[in-house]
Amino acid sequence: MASEVATLAGGCFWCTEAVFKDVIGVERVESGYIGGSVPNPTYKQVCGGDTGHAEAIRVTFDTDQVSYGDILAMFFATHDPTQLNRQGNDVGTQYRSAIFPADDAQRAEAEAAKARAAADWPAPIVTTIEPMSEWYPAEDYHQQYWEGEGQRNPYCLAVIPPKLAKLRKSFAARSKAVAA
Repeated sequence: MASEVATLAGGCFWCTEAVFKDVIGVERVESGYIGGSVPNPTYKQVCGGDTGHAEAIRVTFDTDQVSYGDILAMFFATHDPTQLNRQGNDVGTQYRSAIFPADDAQRAEAEAAKARAAADWPAPIVTTIEPMSEWYPAEDYHQQYWEGEGQRNPYCLAVIPPKLAKLRKSFAARSKAVAA
């Protein structure tokens, strides 16, 4: 078993975390902040939009079960990569669509996945491919949010189930819920 890490920003980290926790081969999903200039930012600082960080997730996955390319295909399919600095009602650079490759191989795969995804969207894809930078885990109450508080949060109830449905329909063979 070989593990790899994908670092992705696709809007609210609560929503992207919930999607990838349902993927077969995903070992761990951690919410956090990346791509900014302030050391050890807090949620409040990042939400203010002045730190340059994106709300993001680090997905640790077993490459024998799911590839980085598959992770990227699911990423592009389960958020709107054509919205600049927003996802739905979440607006600001902290909600940008971005990929943070760990190395040159991931960068090449990210560029290829972005080009492939362009065929599926009616507008240009604005997802950025940014240099890997310092990762800051989000506060504990943001981790595994959907499994706890999220299922009582009206925002999450409106946003996450459609994303999970899209994953389970388009990537049924990759979904833990479908396989169960």
